[in-house]
Amino acid sequence: MKKVALITGGARGIGRAIAANLAEDHHVAFTWFTTKPQTAPIGPSSLALQTDLTQNGQPELVVDRVIREFGRLDVIVNNAGLVKSTAKDRFELTDHRAILDLNLLAPSALLAAALPHLKRGAAIVNISSVNAVLPPRDAATYGASKAALNLWTRAMAKELGSQGIRVNAVAPGAINIPESPRQEELTEIFVKDTALGRIGTPNDIARAVRFLVSEDAAFITGEVLTVSGGYRL
Repeated sequence: MKKVALITGGARGIGRAIAANLAEDHHVAFTWFTTKPQTAPIGPSSLALQTDLTQNGQPELVVDRVIREFGRLDVIVNNAGLVKSTAKDRFELTDHRAILDLNLLAPSALLAAALPHLKRGAAIVNISSVNAVLPPRDAATYGASKAALNLWTRAMAKELGSQGIRVNAVAPGAINIPESPRQEELTEIFVKDTALGRIGTPNDIARAVRFLVSEDAAFITGEVLTVSGGYRL
């Protein structure tokens, strides 16, 4: 029987690449909020769910729909996230709260909703960032949210290990999203700071996620795998 994967923020970019990769041998459900999915389907049996995961009750509705559609849930990839500048000389509570709500609290809410359905062998992967350890300029709260997500990853790995549920994270470096490519000058800066001499692609991250949810990683939990091509070594 095929396993079932749920990817948040799966309509574009890294999330879509992860969904398309896992759809090769999983049933795939993915969420989206403001960005509508592309017209091309993701795999032969995919389910697209529009939702705001920061709102009370929405994670439960998503999990319930996945269980009704596929009867099980084996993999969760917390990819949905918000990158937003937060200036140090002014404070807008709504901006800071929105970052933390989606980047940190939404994965926790989704896990709580999914936990009754997760069986031994289930795997969770959180999409973090190198900015969890390399502070981004004018985006300190974003970096802090990813640092907190890394700690939450390790904490959940420790708490769920006895149930045979693994929890890991992938921390991308500079990734070129085809739908919104970086300016050429900025790309060149990232390339110069990257050991492998190129900017990353969504598929680079998708392949790392596939490894972490596979049986090849059956004895790996509580880890943050940096996938950056050697950015700022």
